[in-house]
This record gives sequence, C-alpha cells and structure tokens, in this order.
Amino acid sequence: MNGSVTISLEDYHAFIEAAAKNAESREHLILTAKELGVFLSYLASREDIKKHVQSFNVQSQTSKIEFEGTKAIISIRQ
Repeated sequence: MNGSVTISLEDYHAFIEAAAKNAESREHLILTAKELGVFLSYLASREDIKKHVQSFNVQSQTSKIEFEGTKAIISIRQ
C-alpha cells in the first residue's frame, strides 16, 4: 500500500526525537533486566527463592523470571 502524509516540520522533529527516546529507553530496560538477573542469581545461590519467583511469574503481566541452573534470566512478555 502506498500513500503520503503531510505533517508539519515541528511534528516531524518531535516524531524523530520520540523514536530516539524510545530506542534509548529500550536499551535501558534491557540493561536493567540483565542487572536484575545478576542480582537474582546471587540471591538464588544464597536462599531458595524459586517458589517466590513462581508466584511472581503468575502475577506479573510484563515480565517473567526463569532460572538456568543458578543463573536468573528476566524476559519481557510481548
């Protein structure tokens, strides 16, 4: 499907800035998930928290925590 849209230059620049901020936010979110995964891995090696993680996974609508051995992996639900 082809077409065209006319928007103001101001709106175009606002759109470009929003796209850049979105990309930056996504990068920060991925980094945060990795850091939390490292922290959960540390906790899991100290205490049995897997039953609490299962409870979290049931309640969480946006993320899921899984363990591979003692390594915690946080994934974002799409």
